[in-house]
Order: sequence, then structure tokens, then C-alpha cells
Amino acid sequence: MKFGIMAPYQQGPLEDGEYAAAFGQLAEELGFESIWAVDHAVMCPDYTSRYPYDPSGRSPFHENVVQPDPLAWLGWVAASTRRIKLGTGILILPLRNPVVLAKVAASLDSLSKGRLLLGVGVGWVREEAEAVGTDFSTRGKRCDEYIEAMRALWRDPVSSYQGDYVEFSNVVSQPKPAQAGGVPLLIGGHSPAAARRAGRLGDGFYPLGVFGEDLDALLAIMHEAAREAGRNPDEIGVTAVGAPKKALIESLAKQGVERVLISPSSGDLDALRPSLEKFRTEIAEPFAD
Repeated sequence: MKFGIMAPYQQGPLEDGEYAAAFGQLAEELGFESIWAVDHAVMCPDYTSRYPYDPSGRSPFHENVVQPDPLAWLGWVAASTRRIKLGTGILILPLRNPVVLAKVAASLDSLSKGRLLLGVGVGWVREEAEAVGTDFSTRGKRCDEYIEAMRALWRDPVSSYQGDYVEFSNVVSQPKPAQAGGVPLLIGGHSPAAARRAGRLGDGFYPLGVFGEDLDALLAIMHEAAREAGRNPDEIGVTAVGAPKKALIESLAKQGVERVLISPSSGDLDALRPSLEKFRTEIAEPFAD
């Protein structure tokens, strides 16, 4: 099992460069495999879209929660660390121009010597998509095309792609990612559509807010979609977000989860250190790969 840590939103000043660097260094020092940042271009105080991961339908990431751009933030952390992987959990892919995003992601992967893990999803906030100027209703199809287009830009010396929403011919995008095969793309989401997308297109699957029998069902859908696409489902790693509890980690390991992300208990780094050291000793080391 690999263990990652989420950035401490609402708990620490993530927009402060010294704090962000110190948090990344602490996570690396204590042996975390990866550090993860979330993505919202804007927050809309009066949204009517339903947040799918809480019965209230409201997200804990309200408009006053400071959320730096995840790739900019991870780039800053990368400059202050050497080994820890850099994950987006998740980046809302249909809000981005895929040609520009491919360049940004490849640049970060190259500069960090192959540490980027790009978790992507379709998003749930219609009002955010409208503010960016994108069509919320086509986000699934565009997500599929954006993935294919970015891989073409990462893979081919001279790239072309023809789709309904993305089209380019004979272009060169440099630098290429440091990782062979391009930046790993983890498909995030809680729906059968997300599971099928992970099976067809993902290097990994990041099922959000799903546990127990519901997780088993999603993984079965992902495996079936992978086999239908001629892919080996066992090569699609699964990342979950969970509480730092031994019983939950054991359960997730039995279900085939390869990576668990925990949320920090405090934004105070001095107070956080002992709790993370305890987590390392009692859970991370016994479950380590």
C-alpha cells in the first residue's frame, strides 16, 4: 500500500509559499509517497448544483476556502522537495484547454523529474463551468477527447488529433513528460460512467467517496470496461481517500486499492508532526509495499 496526503485546505495558509514548501517537506520527510491538491477555478456562493459526496448536497469547499491553482501549487512544492509525487485529486479536465494543459503538465513532470500524477474528472458544478465558458452538458465526451488529445501531444514527435471538440494537425509540443508513456492519468469520480472511463482510458482510478459494496461494484464496472477495451484491469491502479484507521486500510487493501490518501488533522505543522509520525509507525509502515 502507498500513502498520500491531501493539502490542508481550511486548516493552513496554502497560498503562503513558505507554508506550502514546509508542508511538502514535512510530508516527504515522514515518508508519504505523494501529496495532493484539489481544483476549483471559481466557487459560486449561490450554486444550485448538488455536491454528490455529502447528504446535504453542499460542498465543504465554500467560497471562502482558499484554493490555489493545483498545478501552480504543486510546482511550488516540487521546487522544495525531491522525491514526493505530486497529485491532483482531482483536476476538472473539461474546464481546461487540453493543448495548453498538456504543455503545463508535461513541463511540471519534466521539471520535477517525473513526479506528476494527474487525477482528472468531469466536475459537478454547472455554475463553475458556465463561469469558465464551457458547456456543462458535454463534459463527459470532452473529457474523453481531452485525454486522447493530451496523450497524442505527449507521445508523438509531431501530433495530430481529430475529434468533435478538439482538433489540431501537425503540431509540436515540447517538452515531453519525463515519465515514459506520458503523465499518468487517474480518472476520478463516483459514478458508473467514471468507472467505465477509467477502464477504457485511465492509468488509474480514483473513486471518490465510495466504500464497501459500492466500491466493489464500481471496481467490477471498471474491470469489465477495461477487458472490453482490450486492456488488463489489474494494471489500472486504484487510489482512495480514507480515514487513517487500520480497519479501513485493511478493507481497502483487500479490495485491491493500491494507494490511500489521508487528510491532515491540523494545519499547524508543529502539531501535525506527531500525529503523522504516529500514522507512519502504526499504519503506514505495517502496510507499506
